[in-house]
Amino acid sequence: MDSKPGESSLNRDGQTAGGTPGETKAKWRKAMVDKRQAMPDRLWRNDMLQRVMRVWLVNRPDTVIGAYWPIKGEFDPLPALFRWQEAGLEEDAQSAARNRRIGLPVVNKIDKTLTFYTWYPGCPMEEDAYGIPKPKDTEVVQPTLIFVPCVGYGPGGYRLGYGGGFYDRTLATLSPRPFTVGLGYDFAFLSEMRPEPHDVPLDAILVDTGVAWPVR
Repeated sequence: MDSKPGESSLNRDGQTAGGTPGETKAKWRKAMVDKRQAMPDRLWRNDMLQRVMRVWLVNRPDTVIGAYWPIKGEFDPLPALFRWQEAGLEEDAQSAARNRRIGLPVVNKIDKTLTFYTWYPGCPMEEDAYGIPKPKDTEVVQPTLIFVPCVGYGPGGYRLGYGGGFYDRTLATLSPRPFTVGLGYDFAFLSEMRPEPHDVPLDAILVDTGVAWPVR
């Protein structure tokens, strides 16, 4: 069976024709990031995913949502979330008060978990230890929903990340566990991706062509 770009076939030992699961994931990561950074239709895909996000958020009850600062060609979720926040202000004027807040993650250097700090357009920012912008001296928040960037994604709602394990460690420490939503592009689907024992599926995955998980 031929594999699509960035994919490899599994053998009987659960490894791939290209090497161990770890080696194959590294190849997938490089292929997907390279493709993402070279997208000729980026503006169109981003506009479509912004629309998918806004529609999906309409019936969510959350008032604190965690997101991320986009790097390496990732989709930027912040414009759609700012519109979600503004819609909450409109609801305030009409009915019950709802203080919607957006949080961006900051890495704890000791245990490599993430803490979310309030973000708003124009808030003070500084670079973290990895060179990624983060809010400076804003309030810590605990999201009930977290949007997570996907380098790739596979059957069953499993995510291919960068391999650092930051989200997995963070989610293991939070109680109650936030609802997790992956964001990515439809071409990043890896049909032969299989979860490892420590992997936990996302609750939903949104891509530029709609809701990729759960499958309807």
